[in-house]
Amino acid sequence: MRLSKLVRPRLLLAGTVALSLAVGAMGTASAFEKRVKWKMQSAFGSTLVHLGPAGVRFAEKVGEMSSGRFQIKFFEPGALVPALECFDALSKGSIESCWTADGYHAGKIPAVMFFTTVPFGPQLGEFLAWKWHGGGNAMRDEIYAKHNLKAYDGFCIGPETSGWFKEPIKDLEELKGMKMRFYGLGARVMQKFGVSTQLLAGADIYPALERGVIDATEFSMPSIDIKLGFYQIAKNNYFPGWHQQVSCSQVLMNKAAHDALPKAYQAMVWTSATAQTIYTYAESEASNFGAMKTMASKYGVTTHRWPDSTLAKFEKAWFEVIAEDSAKNPLFKKVADHYLAFRKNYKVWADAQSMKATYQE
Repeated sequence: MRLSKLVRPRLLLAGTVALSLAVGAMGTASAFEKRVKWKMQSAFGSTLVHLGPAGVRFAEKVGEMSSGRFQIKFFEPGALVPALECFDALSKGSIESCWTADGYHAGKIPAVMFFTTVPFGPQLGEFLAWKWHGGGNAMRDEIYAKHNLKAYDGFCIGPETSGWFKEPIKDLEELKGMKMRFYGLGARVMQKFGVSTQLLAGADIYPALERGVIDATEFSMPSIDIKLGFYQIAKNNYFPGWHQQVSCSQVLMNKAAHDALPKAYQAMVWTSATAQTIYTYAESEASNFGAMKTMASKYGVTTHRWPDSTLAKFEKAWFEVIAEDSAKNPLFKKVADHYLAFRKNYKVWADAQSMKATYQE
């Protein structure tokens, strides 16, 4: 029985569509056929609220999106390399990724501290505007590529406290000679007031404070600091966190390993990291007031606010640091100038939106 001229083209079309769908399905499946296993060293313990769990979630979400074919194993601080020393291990390809922060690589490249947090800097919206759309992260990509590294923002958290002290600070002269754990560009400011600063991983701070290796510390925000127990030794907690108004950390990767991933897997890494950036910020903002109440009522912590005159001195010192470090380091100057230029332009929008509340309950 011969097919009519009308039926034959329909069958041919149906066959073509079916073949196209089959080839498309095979192409989609092939993107997930490659099984990849990565090691990810974290600078933050998995139980350290916000910071560590964000890394665990990041790895889990990549596994879920890839149906388990792309697995990233989270390793606790120090399990593979020292907590703050991922840079070289990643650059050489000894491990594939780290859950860390740009500021921890300051000993290698001081300019990268700008990509985590900046003293007297912006809140989250303005900071991510510079990083994501204003060219900030493009500069970071350029810097890291020279070291065979690739980074995505991994999580952000809100304003921090600016220090735990054993005694109230009545005058900035009292800071002179003090040994203090301090992070990032803010440490350079504190040094101008005679503070001897050092960078310690979160888990190392309490023992150093207890043994007198340091006299005071800052680390993060109340909901995190309460877990580390600083209040047991230092009962005076100072605000605002002028040195870290927002802090964005990263998943830092060996660039060759990242570039070798199927495009679908690269997209999963970016998507999961970006999700943690926003999720963790909101999570941290929802928890600090409760921690502050607990520390005050249960542990006898006194919350202090630096006088405006003191904050003005810190800010003046910060701009001195920019000038001094820019004169010594061309890359530092390049990043600082770029950041400051964006802030100047953004100010047009910020000023138009600023308002002061007048209602009092």
